Amino acid sequence: MTLEKQLIAWDGKSTDVISAIYASQIDNDTFISEVITLIEHSCYEKGATWLLKHHLESGGTLQIVDINSLYQGFADLQGWEARLHALQSMPYMPITKPMKTIVEMFVRHGLTDSNKFVRAWAYNGFYELALQYPEYQAEALQFFNMALKDEAASVKARVRNIMKKGFS
Repeated sequence: MTLEKQLIAWDGKSTDVISAIYASQIDNDTFISEVITLIEHSCYEKGATWLLKHHLESGGTLQIVDINSLYQGFADLQGWEARLHALQSMPYMPITKPMKTIVEMFVRHGLTDSNKFVRAWAYNGFYELALQYPEYQAEALQFFNMALKDEAASVKARVRNIMKKGFS
């Protein structure tokens, strides 16, 4: 069964099923290109971004051209789960200079998202941006300090973990 058909059949909830989809598709030579293409369609973005995140967390890698393509499409993600998965994938995806502004806009937008999980990981995304581009570090620290005063407890916990890592 194709990846597209498997994602259509997925209930959108079962991690066992989406993990099985990953296992059945990972050896396919076109897996990454299919995932990237499916992320562009709102009906597949939740599952496709989960597959991307899982792939990266499992030690998988991407070509820079694929990373740039993903970053260009992240702003178009519709669902909060897809935005969350995209943000959670950022530590595994270097930000090239041409993508810097695009990534900056994506994470800034995430900082004001109505979903607290997206906001928490947007702080992490801003941290990743500031790690690679030190000119953002002072602003990142300001955001983190404001979050520790104003954000939900779960967001504060993520920010405290980020701050423990520092920028060295």
